[in-house]
Amino acid sequence: MGEHIWIYMLYFVHLLLSLSFHESAHGWMAWRLGDPTARYQGRITLNPLPHIDPIGTILLPLISMIGQLGVVFGWAKPTPVNPRFFQHPRRDHMLTALAGPVSNLLLAAGFAVLFHITRALFAHPGAHLIVWLILVVLQTGVILNVVLAVFNLLPVYPLDGSWVAEGLMPYAWLPTWYQIKPYMPFILLMLFIVPGFFSLLLMPPIRLILWLLGIPF
Repeated sequence: MGEHIWIYMLYFVHLLLSLSFHESAHGWMAWRLGDPTARYQGRITLNPLPHIDPIGTILLPLISMIGQLGVVFGWAKPTPVNPRFFQHPRRDHMLTALAGPVSNLLLAAGFAVLFHITRALFAHPGAHLIVWLILVVLQTGVILNVVLAVFNLLPVYPLDGSWVAEGLMPYAWLPTWYQIKPYMPFILLMLFIVPGFFSLLLMPPIRLILWLLGIPF
């Protein structure tokens, strides 16, 4: 592990920044749709400190990195949302949730553009240590943000995908959904115990997006 500590630290720094971007996007979208709660609580910021969740931001990312689970998992402290401020609560809550993963995909695309520009400026990027390090940082930013976007789109509460699923599902399904929703966090945690489950589930869409962005993985 010692020889890879700098890689873990790079992933962790990227994770903090990416989660901050993610949660700020939630708060910004909620604010634009009429809910000022996150803005008043100082959650529309790229400063990681207001967004840190001890389990999702610290414990699970370290477990997934050190345990070499194949992808890095994590989430931040949920952004406060008050649907009573929304004009269309079901739709606007879904859009607010969707803003997080979309922000990560936009961030990944930005890193990918910088990656390709940097690589195009040098005939042999690997021959220049500084350039190689820059490419590693940018590539890491792309991969991590794609992973965060895909993971958070899983339709399991409290992930963002659960609110998207709730906003799209027929009203007749909602009573059953509300019955099983309280148990979803425990189901999510139990799935972490299943060896290779998340890699098998998430790697196909992750690889597809990285291929579209032209990023080696």
